[in-house]
Amino acid sequence: MANGTIKRVISDRGFGFIGGEDGKEYFFHRNELAPTVDFDRLVGGESVTFEVEQSPKGARAVKVQTA
Repeated sequence: MANGTIKRVISDRGFGFIGGEDGKEYFFHRNELAPTVDFDRLVGGESVTFEVEQSPKGARAVKVQTA
């Protein structure tokens, strides 16, 4: 599991970005959140844990959970 912070959430489009502790930025989609996480309540600056998965467009965050 990786650790990071929500950088921004684009709620009307259903995705956002996480700033990882490794200095990289990761895309996430609302469908990739853990079942206990409410996408509509995520806010910038919130600490999260996640797994990194490779996609055709690069690394993305999956199984995102609030810390």
